[in-house]
Amino acid sequence: MALLVGAAVLAWPTMARVASQSWSTEQGSHGPIVLMTGLWLLTKMWPQAVRYAAMPPWHRAAPVLGAAATLLVLSRVVQILEIEGFLMYGLLIAGLYALIGWRALRELWFPLFYLAFIFPLPDTLVAFLTLPLKGLISRTAIDLLHLAGYPIGGMGVTIMIGPYELLIAAACSGLNSIVSLSVIALFYLFIRHEGRWQGAIPSVVMIVPIAIAANLIRVILLILLTYHAGEAVGQGFLHQMAGLFMFVVALGLLMIWDKLISQMMGRLVPTRS
Repeated sequence: MALLVGAAVLAWPTMARVASQSWSTEQGSHGPIVLMTGLWLLTKMWPQAVRYAAMPPWHRAAPVLGAAATLLVLSRVVQILEIEGFLMYGLLIAGLYALIGWRALRELWFPLFYLAFIFPLPDTLVAFLTLPLKGLISRTAIDLLHLAGYPIGGMGVTIMIGPYELLIAAACSGLNSIVSLSVIALFYLFIRHEGRWQGAIPSVVMIVPIAIAANLIRVILLILLTYHAGEAVGQGFLHQMAGLFMFVVALGLLMIWDKLISQMMGRLVPTRS
């Protein structure tokens, strides 16, 4: 209990900043869900993992703890949340390693990996990944609506349709849905396949294409809403609802795909006579 209290005290300053600065935005809205489901999964797998618990020698654990603690202190001085969050989490994992050892820690690899997604990605990485996605989605939406006869054109990530001009922002680029859908889908696939990833690989591969397709449909819907109902409607409440709706649709499609591919793979497995 004392160790849990100590871990909570260590994590509190960083987690308070993560909750206020990241979880309140569309980019980090999956954070609370990941935290709750990740802790539940960690608790569920803990009894099995502790069977392999063995404290490592101090000369192995001390350098890991020392390096992680030093980096965390430096990150809190610099006040870069994206770095501080991952370093704080790294220190917690280092402490867990010092208590139960590598073998037990390896048994918990998935919930520990999954929980890392409660922290925001670095802005430089987001910008690097977002730009090509925004361009791809913008060009595809323009081409499809142009074929449908709409007066639409664009340059870069700017779309002009009728009297309106729209900008494909980072929230519509597909990256947020890729991250959110990926972590929730990985959790679902881990539970459904009981940790056996061989059967889940075809579904894992489909996460990114489904997320990008869902965001393309979202952008097209918002363009059409803006064109037919005005900018106030297209950029208002329905803007957020479209993102949530397409996320649910994408997750549902992934679940259906996983079920169908599992049934097909089951039929292909030869049975013993």
